[in-house]
Amino acid sequence: MPCWMGEVASFAQVLAHAGILTTITEQVRFARARFGYYDLIDFVAVLIGYVLSGEPTLLAFYDRLAPFAGSYMALFGRNRLPHRSTLSRFLAALDQPTVEALRTRFHEDVLARKPFPSPGGLFARTGTYWVVIDVDGTRATARQRALPQTDALPAPPSCG
Repeated sequence: MPCWMGEVASFAQVLAHAGILTTITEQVRFARARFGYYDLIDFVAVLIGYVLSGEPTLLAFYDRLAPFAGSYMALFGRNRLPHRSTLSRFLAALDQPTVEALRTRFHEDVLARKPFPSPGGLFARTGTYWVVIDVDGTRATARQRALPQTDALPAPPSCG
């Protein structure tokens, strides 16, 4: 199983619990012929997984996903993974009003949520608390490193 599958499962659960998957299914329409059995939500599920996976290409993502396709789509309440060529046709045909409708649904969800009580951060050696914001969009995060402990230095603060 790919190492990113747990992250996708968690994300899909949050989307389902918050009602975003249902909202997209019911409120966002993209009328296009020749997508067969697939709805917009099927393609959104693939693209969300691709983004979370960190795979370098959609081809690599599909190759890693192939043995688990049914289970993967079940995370989003769907039963069939769109073929790569179908996804390609969908992306080529996607129009701006549909993109805006999807963006609006996700934006409404972000605005509806309360921020976390603590944004996270690090304690400096002097006890100063620094808020850390990752602006480059990577998954790399800052971590609290072990502080040297000598009589000449103040004791590290406890991170409750």
